[in-house]
Amino acid sequence: MISSKYLIAVLGMGGAGCAVGPDFQRPDNHLPATWSFAKHPASTAANPAELARWWRRFHDPKLNSLVEQAVTANLDVKQAVARLYQVRAERQAAASSFWPWLNASGSQQDSNSNGSGPASGHSRSYRGGLNAAWELDLFGGNRRNLESANARLAAAAADLDGVRLSMAAEVALAYCQLRSIQDLISVARRNLATQQQSAQITEDRRGAGFASDLDVANAAALVANTKAAIPLLETSLRQTAHAISVLLDKPPEDSLGLLADPRPVPTASSTVPTGIPSDLLRRRPDIRSAEANAHAATARIGVAVADLFPKFSLTGSLTQQSVKLSDWLSPAARASSYGPSFNWALFQGGNLQANIQMQQALRAEAVLAYRKTVLVALQEVEDSMVACANDRKRHASLTEAVSANRIAVDLSLKLYTAGQSDFINVLNAQRSLLQSESELSRSNLALATDLIALYKALGGGW
Repeated sequence: MISSKYLIAVLGMGGAGCAVGPDFQRPDNHLPATWSFAKHPASTAANPAELARWWRRFHDPKLNSLVEQAVTANLDVKQAVARLYQVRAERQAAASSFWPWLNASGSQQDSNSNGSGPASGHSRSYRGGLNAAWELDLFGGNRRNLESANARLAAAAADLDGVRLSMAAEVALAYCQLRSIQDLISVARRNLATQQQSAQITEDRRGAGFASDLDVANAAALVANTKAAIPLLETSLRQTAHAISVLLDKPPEDSLGLLADPRPVPTASSTVPTGIPSDLLRRRPDIRSAEANAHAATARIGVAVADLFPKFSLTGSLTQQSVKLSDWLSPAARASSYGPSFNWALFQGGNLQANIQMQQALRAEAVLAYRKTVLVALQEVEDSMVACANDRKRHASLTEAVSANRIAVDLSLKLYTAGQSDFINVLNAQRSLLQSESELSRSNLALATDLIALYKALGGGW
């Protein structure tokens, strides 16, 4: 057997061995100190914890329920969980290289020979044994491999967070779109009722000789055009409900209950805790994933470099062989061997060097992907803040336009009924009211969409 002093000496060599290859360092990003929209209310600094469960800031219990179902039930999320389990198993396999391996084998062999002499006839032999080996990680190849596996596991966990974040945003957006379509249908039906009333007034005035056939035809055309828009909106409404069901891993018709109780588009406070740009490095799942992938690629360079050096192992075997089963455990049937061994790839036609170059190129690609991910993240936050600010201004103007158009519709109809104005003024006023109310409804959706995009860009929730 191997002496304890020899084993301790070898293990000491392995513990003192260095891990070849470069150590990972996060690439420089040269991030700005503040956002360009830092003075806007949407970027007021606040406790980052407020970003967690950001959908609750819309104060809509149904939205909360849908999002919280989606982040666990959605099939994309479940696929990301399965990928995480795969990478976790790969990491466990990488960690197994630090342990010795032990194999057992056994056989029974029967042989027959024809002819004369002592060797003729039937014979049987029994054989069994144990083989063991333990690779000493003197140059850190196994450690670098485990380091790479740990980084890949971190990337997979970040990817899962990213899928959950995207799914929360996608469900919230679909829900807001559904409520917006319901509001657009309400706007169309409300304006249709007003237009039908005007058309009836025109019919009555024509019967009395105060309106022309042209006025009646124009009124009927406006009513028909408004009616024609409603079926398209109802189609979009049901399709959006179907999409929400699929996001929750349910049959398309499962969310049709949302159609029975129309509600307005949910609103949230315009004050969002954006923090500073450097916060994105730890908060955005895609940035954390890209950084972990760059780390894994860096560690794989060390694995490739370690292949240039010899691999040392402690090996041993124990064999029992006999021609009688009763003698199989006797000392005379036993054979053993043990000792150190090494394997060194001295020449492979440049294969090892080419592998190192390939891993270096993969690391360079991963670093560039990380830098691009950071830049895109900065852009998404800045874009969302700009959209929030300008859509709020637009919403305020549309609110004023709707108020003015309602007054114009009322006045134009009164003047027309009194014979003091042409019907064309009624038509123009009613068209403008329908358009401005529809635009205001879409503006409500735009405000919600901007906030959802901003929370997603900030990595809120994960």
